Amino acid sequence: MSNLYLTPPVAALIFFVVVVCGHNFRMAWKQQPQGWQKRAWVFGVPASVGLLVLAFLPLKV
Repeated sequence: MSNLYLTPPVAALIFFVVVVCGHNFRMAWKQQPQGWQKRAWVFGVPASVGLLVLAFLPLKV
């Protein structure tokens, strides 16, 4: 498990994906258009997985 880490460019990409997915999740939740629950799951799951990855994998500088 010692070879499992994030490099700064990969961490920045994950952070960008988390921000975009989180924003889209919030918009789907706030506006609640037709089928908003499915859209919330589609955007919420990658955002939460990305946050967990950023929180628990070390950053190798």
